[in-house]
Amino acid sequence: MAPSNKTLFLKGVKDGLPICVGYISVAFVFGMLCLERGVGVGFGLLISATNVTSAGQFAGLDLILAHASLLELAVTTLVINIRYTLMSLSLSQRVHLNLWQRAIISFCNTDEVFAVAMQADNELNFAYMLGLILTPYLGWSLGTLLGGTVTGLMPLSVRSALGIAIYGMFIAILVPPARRERPVLVTCVLGAALSCLFYYTPGLNRLSSGWTVILCALAGAGFAAWKYPVKEEEEP
Repeated sequence: MAPSNKTLFLKGVKDGLPICVGYISVAFVFGMLCLERGVGVGFGLLISATNVTSAGQFAGLDLILAHASLLELAVTTLVINIRYTLMSLSLSQRVHLNLWQRAIISFCNTDEVFAVAMQADNELNFAYMLGLILTPYLGWSLGTLLGGTVTGLMPLSVRSALGIAIYGMFIAILVPPARRERPVLVTCVLGAALSCLFYYTPGLNRLSSGWTVILCALAGAGFAAWKYPVKEEEEP
């Protein structure tokens, strides 16, 4: 007997709980950053509730505060988040949904949600996917709210010290895969080198931070794709 939609929904909620816990800590940093940059907790919560993308939100917030153009903001977030398109295409091969169901699930199809969904041994219907995205979404929003409110109650010295948490977070994300995969290491080093080039070279340093991120990301990823192509497995 196939499990009911209620059973699959609750299983999705359970599978999403570890993601929820992890998201609270990352979103806490974003909420703290919003408070430190003077945009307010409410604005930060609005961004998290309507985006659900860590790197995209951090980059987007910097561009907003730098008064970047809408085109620059759109292209930057597109480059950062374009991987979700590939994830959604892959996920669509396992789950069959109508248009409005696809729109809901795609809104919160993050790296972690995609990984859990692709490894699930149960049916991937709308009920399960809805439960799977629900807890991470709540965790991301709650983390942002906590980061903005709790940080405001801390002494200024502690808040300033916590400002380096975002850099520690990105280092923690990049170091493990960079140690395992040479292409990741090369991409990170090349991107950092190009960023320094744009920052210290007269003329190039007039380019806004948003376009610098776009060019460095495309150059680094493009070089890695050319230098380290993924070999397709030959069919027997």
